[in-house]
Amino acid sequence: METPPSTSPAIDGKLPATGEKPEFVQGLGLYSATCIVVGSMIGSGVFIVSADIARSVDSPALLIAAWVITAIMTIIGALSYGELAAMMPRAGGQYVYLREALGPMWGFLYGWTLFLVIQTGTIAAVGVAFGKFLGVFFPSVSSSHWLLRIGHVPTLRLGSIAVGNMDIGLNTANLAAIVIIAIVTVINIFGVKTGALVQNIFTTTKAVSLLGLIVIAFSVGRDPAAISQNFGPGWSAFWHNASASVLHPVSTGAGGVVELVGLFAVLAIVQVGSLFSADAWNNVTFTAGEVRNASRNLPLSLALGTGLVLTLYILANFAYLSVLPLHGDPSGTSVLARGIQYASEDRVATAVLEKIFQSSGAYLMAAAILISTFGCVNGMTLAGARVYYAMSQDGLFFRSVGKLHPRYRTPVTSLVLQGFWTALLCISGSYGQLLDYIIFAALVFYILTIGSVFILRVRAPNATRPYRAFGYPILPALYIVMAVWICSALLRYKPQYTWPGLAIVLLGVPIYFIWSRVGGGRPSY
Repeated sequence: METPPSTSPAIDGKLPATGEKPEFVQGLGLYSATCIVVGSMIGSGVFIVSADIARSVDSPALLIAAWVITAIMTIIGALSYGELAAMMPRAGGQYVYLREALGPMWGFLYGWTLFLVIQTGTIAAVGVAFGKFLGVFFPSVSSSHWLLRIGHVPTLRLGSIAVGNMDIGLNTANLAAIVIIAIVTVINIFGVKTGALVQNIFTTTKAVSLLGLIVIAFSVGRDPAAISQNFGPGWSAFWHNASASVLHPVSTGAGGVVELVGLFAVLAIVQVGSLFSADAWNNVTFTAGEVRNASRNLPLSLALGTGLVLTLYILANFAYLSVLPLHGDPSGTSVLARGIQYASEDRVATAVLEKIFQSSGAYLMAAAILISTFGCVNGMTLAGARVYYAMSQDGLFFRSVGKLHPRYRTPVTSLVLQGFWTALLCISGSYGQLLDYIIFAALVFYILTIGSVFILRVRAPNATRPYRAFGYPILPALYIVMAVWICSALLRYKPQYTWPGLAIVLLGVPIYFIWSRVGGGRPSY
């Protein structure tokens, strides 16, 4: 394993002289940094994934427990990352932390996976979600309305893993996604302050919209029958379902084989949905070079942003349970009959508003999700490009990506390249599968990064630490234990989410050695 010296400028904070080279503008304050955290986290997941979780846990209390576990892990992760962010306030964030603690190859593997799937695939998925909900207002915008259908890739099976089964081409839904991606890319080219202004507006709007959904559900949408079912016998059933001896049916593998698993296993498995909905909180670390007083504002923004979002997520699920029964009939003809488990196309939040406002509820929810997804695309576009810039500075990505525009001080080539690859993922139809594959790998990188807190405490004990991880070493260790358990459960019960993701990461190993030679060995540290 390659290990850089402990006197790295990234750790001691002494940055190399840059001469006339354009530098990032520190245009992000605490509010803007917090908005990047909040805006990158809140996409469309919280409005949808509770249906799938509810089908797996079959208990109102366990539905809430799944989100509480996600909240605990995410907040511990953010508090741990705060120490690294305060130590190394450099553009690239998590890439820099892994590079400094474990060596340049590990930083590259993270950046490689981020570019190939994690960041660009998420932007593509959220962008297409924007297109689908735009179709509520404009029916011609649809994933089935093809403008150019190139072909179909059939399902290919490798044991329990299935790949393929996707249509390739341009339809009106992914065209809308590509247009939105192009718009936010251009916005972010014209300076970090412009991108931050858009992010602040949309993040504030969507946080208020989610809060409005919660308030409306609790105030005028409460349904006595749903409350009785969910918080009466349904809630008390938690004590039965919580027993480790009670088994839950879980569909495993690509063939849909059903296995019976215990409580802790099922709660680990359903984290795929809830952790994905809460993911991307680390994006603000990518923009560290543009945050004013980064050693203070980065840890604060991580704590404030994740705390706010996870509180809203848990309250939103209580709100769902106060309006709709958890259990439902998949063939039901009304939102009450279908319940949370079988909400139409898993759109639980839409079902809640339809219950309260009838047909106009779908339009209200669609408008809220359009705002949410646009803000999410903008935040992730702004942040992701900074990682590829940092990789280029180290000679591990295209040289042009490591240059800033002389006037706007933004990584223009990095933004354009990211947008281009994201657009290709939209057209390929593969981003959905890629996201499924990479959730496990993303969790592995979180484990490695939080492990870096321990490594750097030993390797660089005298480094300046304006903020020290809250609860160290107990809370960071707890995160690692919980994350390792989830990874183990996914390896066992959801191989279709794990092995392909590992394959994508490992493919980066030979690429690293090739690129490190071609790049000429120009590390900036």
